[in-house]
Amino acid sequence: MAKIEYIKKQHLSPRRAIWGLLTALLIVLVAIILLFYPFASNVKQTYFHGANPILYHGAQQGNALIEDNRVFVPFNFLKNKFDNAITFDEQSKSVIITTKDKVVQMPIGALTFYVNQRPIQVKFQPVMTRNGEVYVSLDSLLAFYPIQYKKLPEMNAIWIQKDGQAYGTGKIAANDRGEDWLRLRVSPSVRSPYTTDVKNNEAVTIEEEKNGYDLVRKANGISGYIKKDLVKTEGNVTIHIAQKTTPFKLPKINGPVHLTWEAVYNKNPDVSKIPNMPGVNVVAPTWFSISNKEGLLKNRASVEYSKWAHQKGAQVWGVMSNSFDPELTYQALKNFKTRQSIIQQLLHFSQSYQLQGINFDIENVSEEDGPLVTQLIREAAPYFHQAGLLLSMDITFATGDHNSWSSFYERTKLSQVTDYLIVMAYDEHTSAATGEGSAASLPWVERNLKHLLTEVPHDKLILGVPLYSRLWKEQTNADGTKKITTKALSMDMTKEWLTKRGLMPTLDKSSGQNYAEYDAKNEHAIYKIWIEDDMSLKKRAELAAKYDLAGVASWSRAFGDQTAWTALNVSHDKNIAVK
Repeated sequence: MAKIEYIKKQHLSPRRAIWGLLTALLIVLVAIILLFYPFASNVKQTYFHGANPILYHGAQQGNALIEDNRVFVPFNFLKNKFDNAITFDEQSKSVIITTKDKVVQMPIGALTFYVNQRPIQVKFQPVMTRNGEVYVSLDSLLAFYPIQYKKLPEMNAIWIQKDGQAYGTGKIAANDRGEDWLRLRVSPSVRSPYTTDVKNNEAVTIEEEKNGYDLVRKANGISGYIKKDLVKTEGNVTIHIAQKTTPFKLPKINGPVHLTWEAVYNKNPDVSKIPNMPGVNVVAPTWFSISNKEGLLKNRASVEYSKWAHQKGAQVWGVMSNSFDPELTYQALKNFKTRQSIIQQLLHFSQSYQLQGINFDIENVSEEDGPLVTQLIREAAPYFHQAGLLLSMDITFATGDHNSWSSFYERTKLSQVTDYLIVMAYDEHTSAATGEGSAASLPWVERNLKHLLTEVPHDKLILGVPLYSRLWKEQTNADGTKKITTKALSMDMTKEWLTKRGLMPTLDKSSGQNYAEYDAKNEHAIYKIWIEDDMSLKKRAELAAKYDLAGVASWSRAFGDQTAWTALNVSHDKNIAVK
């Protein structure tokens, strides 16, 4: 028989149960304290690195050189952090600076630099190289930028300040707080590493407030966060730096811009045969184009045409193109010397042919060469404005594709230096590759216009409109395949084509335009056309008014008929802001 043992169950005493519960509560309490109590970090983090740190926009931005008591900063700092418009020209080994009214060339190691091509003699070199890196003297930059700088004690930091920069002043008011509270932290928490210690009554600058902490900076440039109640605010400082600029008197335009391009391929039109164009106040003849890699411009200009335009009360903006050649554009624009040659030729032509503006029509450029185009415009603006010339440039809508016709334009940067940008709001459908459709349907224009206005100010943007329609031919071949071709028709040619076939256009709601279709049975072809007429043009002008644009521009004058100018002139009914 199995032996059965009985074990008496022991009961936990009340005293032991209470102690167990208290122990558990103590463990939880300790965990909570360890988790939430702000134990101060004793980890110190280095704030500045290297000799002569550059302090700019609240942080170190590289290191300066100090030679003969002169401060030099790296070109890369200037380009990447200070002014992305500054460039280095490899051919002339020069730093190029552009401001609103100046183009500055500073060759490496020279005691002469150039402002708008005028030589300036100096006693020290403004640009030098050390260990293969280009450095620029801060003193030489003071004349061209609204900045000032100071050398800070102890750390030898170079603090660069800009006009309009503001900060507070104050003192540490720690009273009896321990040293953990008298440390400047990397982030607004005593748990974060610290950069340095401060003392009671020590003067500091106050740069921001965050989560109950002040970001303060010591006299030596080191900064960090400290509890707000440990800082006594005393005042505020705003940097004011007067910058002298040359005022420009540009030709005024009465009302919104109403421009039409004059396409000049070989010779200028007979002005006696150009009909009256009510409302047009700017004509832009395509007179100049880059002809070789040295930047020599081909010139087709006519004094007679300019005089005719002036008699009609219109300004003349000469158009300069890049011949739509990407390789030629790169070769002509890659060097400062060649860009300056192009600019000087245009200045000479503007005087010879009595121009009031220059219109750049640069298209079909490699995406990586877009900055060269922007640099040409930056360098041209001070000279043109000094000469009293308006500067405009033609752009496209951004398609999102990386192609040479739209992706190279730096639209926001261009809007900052030009007087006007003219968006060529057409060629939505151009070939069989894009498919049949309108040259510029109204919904397509408005949708892209809205996006463009996030990059370009409305009062600098001119809406380019087509004065042509695309006639599409869809032909069925004997083998059943289809071939699609297209050609552009002027407004008069479109009317003639419709009349000859006895067609009555109907409204196509999807495009917002009149539409016609013709079945040419003898050709085994169907013709389609989305029509640019006075109704379509009026809608485009109303679109310019709706978005308060600077005006309209039409391509091209020879494509339009008499109804075009009246239709486009509707934008004058709106008080549109122009220069």
